Amino acid sequence: MQAWQISTFGIDSLEFAERSGHEPGPGEVQIRIRAVSFNYRDLMMVKGLYNPKMKLPRIPCSDGAGEVTAVGEGVSAWKPGDRVAGIFMQNWADGPPTPAKTKGALGGDIDGVLAESVVLSEAGLVAVPAHLSFEEAATLPCAAVTAWNALAVAGLKPGATVLVQGTGGVSIFALQFAQLMGMRVLGISSSDEKLERARTLGLHDGLNYRQMPDWDRWVLDQTGGEGVDLVVEVGGVGTLPRSLRALKMGGTIAQIGILSGHGEQLPLPLILHKQARIRGIYVGSRRDFEEMNSCITLAALKPVVECCSWLQVRDVLKKMEAGAHFGKLAVTVDH
Repeated sequence: MQAWQISTFGIDSLEFAERSGHEPGPGEVQIRIRAVSFNYRDLMMVKGLYNPKMKLPRIPCSDGAGEVTAVGEGVSAWKPGDRVAGIFMQNWADGPPTPAKTKGALGGDIDGVLAESVVLSEAGLVAVPAHLSFEEAATLPCAAVTAWNALAVAGLKPGATVLVQGTGGVSIFALQFAQLMGMRVLGISSSDEKLERARTLGLHDGLNYRQMPDWDRWVLDQTGGEGVDLVVEVGGVGTLPRSLRALKMGGTIAQIGILSGHGEQLPLPLILHKQARIRGIYVGSRRDFEEMNSCITLAALKPVVECCSWLQVRDVLKKMEAGAHFGKLAVTVDH
């Protein structure tokens, strides 16, 4: 089978190679991959910034969707022709995370899905919503589940206010889910054009932070001085201090990303004063994925995705590196 693999770090060094496949063993399922989507983690993996000591070669990418082509002995949950996606962490079926459950992450601990075919555990798969294309379904395993859990940990009710940062995959999914749940969503971006596009998805108001860097003051103005109930925080150290200032007393910061560079010193007294809850979000379990899919199916929600060809993987990663995308980027796997 053909696959993209990291043999040496760097986007231009990503190698299109012939890899040996294998038949599914007991409890395993073979999947013909039809589409793969990309996360910022995948870019960092390819560049060697996520885990410089990762054993190479490694097939990258955690998020793919396809159809079952064969099942191993004892498999009862799946049959050939089923439309499926792999869960991000192959060992995390349900319940709270543990060190054992969070091992086996696709495209990191083990080979990922940027290949024509993969073999995964029967328990490491979910059925994808029937109304989605393979490209749309491929966006779900990491970004969508992460956004879903970011909202879940805050325990919000309709009418709550959520702040999303940027217009990448997690932020756009958070916008879509929050809008479905009857919440008010504010957003910041470096692009007026992207903010206008986000408004068509339900963004209530947006700010170009290049024009107004102190966006935390804008958030307070938009909320009558109270702040937001939840910040979907994808920036990291460069944005966390402003997120704290934009937060309502007793509010939640769902800490997800590390996209920004260095920032000001973390204002620890503000965490105490606001009684802020800062919760790290690292994707979720198979149960979380299944519950999210039920919501997506009932709402007929459509992910926002830009599709490219199987041979444009390097170009896709460079586009992500430049921050030129909106929502998710995916490739259709040509067979």
